[in-house]
This record gives sequence, C-alpha cells and structure tokens, in this order.
Amino acid sequence: MRLDKFLQVSRIIKRRPVANEVCNRGKVLVNSQPAKASKIISTGDVITIDFGDRENRGIMTYEVLEVPTGNMPKSKATTLYQVCE
Repeated sequence: MRLDKFLQVSRIIKRRPVANEVCNRGKVLVNSQPAKASKIISTGDVITIDFGDRENRGIMTYEVLEVPTGNMPKSKATTLYQVCE
C-alpha cells in the first residue's frame, strides 16, 4: 500500500491530499529515510511525521503493525499501527 493511502486509511492523517502534501514537503520519513507519497509501506516500517505546530503533536513516530488490503472502519484504524516513544 502507498504511504499516502496508509496514512489516510489508518487515520493518522485524515485526508489523502493532505498526506500527499506532507510527504511532498519532506516532513515524512520511513525507516529514517525521506519518503515520497508513492513509497510502498510494509509491516514493521517505522514512519516519522513532523506535524510542526499542527494539532499540537510535534514529531510523532509510528510502527506499522498491519497493512490493510483496502479501507477499514474508523473504529479499527488504530489497530494498524502503534505509537513509538
């Protein structure tokens, strides 16, 4: 699954165009490497996002636990990743 699609399906970023824009600005790293929106995500990847001052989150790191095959219900979206300290 593409990075921008994973961010939207997992609801880390709620809209895909916003996820795409954040990736294009270089604010997303996958396994400590800058990532484009088209990067393919796998289980075990570590995604770091610099939200800046938006949503009072700063820099957040997530580990991918599962890559879904399509859209998921909102209630199950948080099972796709875990927040790393």
